[in-house]
Amino acid sequence: MRSHDSGRRRFLTTLATGTAAAALLPAISLPARAGDDKPATNIDEALKHPRTPQSMPGRYPGRVVETYDPASVHDGAPVGERANLMLERAMLELTGAATLREAWLQFVTPDDIIGLKVNPVAGKLLSTSLEVTEAVISQLEAAGIPRKNIVIWDRREFELHDAGFTAERFPGIRIRGTECKDENDSFYDAEGKLYGEKRIDKDWYYWADCEESYDEETLPYMINEGKHSYFSRIVTEELTKIINIPVLKNAGPTVTLCLKNLAYGAISNTARLHKPLWAETCAQVPCFPPLRDKVVLNVVDGLIGCYHGGPGANPQFIIPYHRLLVGSDPVAVDRVGYEIVLAKRLEMAVQKEPSPKGTGFLEMAAGYKLGIADPAKITHTRLDLS
Repeated sequence: MRSHDSGRRRFLTTLATGTAAAALLPAISLPARAGDDKPATNIDEALKHPRTPQSMPGRYPGRVVETYDPASVHDGAPVGERANLMLERAMLELTGAATLREAWLQFVTPDDIIGLKVNPVAGKLLSTSLEVTEAVISQLEAAGIPRKNIVIWDRREFELHDAGFTAERFPGIRIRGTECKDENDSFYDAEGKLYGEKRIDKDWYYWADCEESYDEETLPYMINEGKHSYFSRIVTEELTKIINIPVLKNAGPTVTLCLKNLAYGAISNTARLHKPLWAETCAQVPCFPPLRDKVVLNVVDGLIGCYHGGPGANPQFIIPYHRLLVGSDPVAVDRVGYEIVLAKRLEMAVQKEPSPKGTGFLEMAAGYKLGIADPAKITHTRLDLS
């Protein structure tokens, strides 16, 4: 029998090639209408929950601050001091606050348990940079947030470790994932149950009328089969606020930034959703209160990103973008990020013209009142630190 690690490599390779290529090169569609051949979902249940004052799109609908600094990457690596300055300038510009502390306290308090939703799926080459994450933590601490109240999280705890999110690098910060292994590299406890089963909340779920079967090697990466994708207890029980820190990268003609990082990072059993409901999942899962009412800020790490071959790490398409995108509105931030990636794709001739598939999920999310997708209604401020 193959080891779980070899099974993981085989599984991820399968996702990136052959018949499962749609898992990474999504089939985007416009919102489902009567007669559309789309699996039904429980989005109506999500929309019934009353909104709160901090529900998406948050304090600053339609506002995006972009900071650009050519010194933010040196010899192919992010420069921590420059990342910190870029974030500081963006926060002050976004909020209009007199001090950095005041800016951060518009979104969080010292009593909050704050989750930093990073993206480690592409390993050290193309994951959320440790430097941008450290900048966020440093500024939170300066605002009075104790380290014990900060959690770095994603779906897969072991991928966090592989990307460098470790206790040694981030002392005093909890590193949490839904899918996890023990010290013996096993997904299963002494009773033969997945550790991840204890970390999903079956009271909160995204239901979709489609399903996929997993074998014993792939199941630990999905946790459950069937038509339910359960939310992680990390978001339903452990955190009171979430700061979203995705990477500036493409997936085919679209992007996997704020909404994708949240949607596919917060629920189980996602492989079944990629082909029939990629756009819907990106737009609908963040409509549920554990995300909609807790995500207060988005910081897109665009120091290093990609314009093609994403969301995996294909070195020939990885470039320094030298920028951060900051805003409370995930839809507006995604739209600005999309335009940046699209411009690079057109420049490099990997795409001839804009595709309607590129913004379908953003228009859908705007329809659910998660933010603003119309560029004409987005206030985009660009600060050049060079």
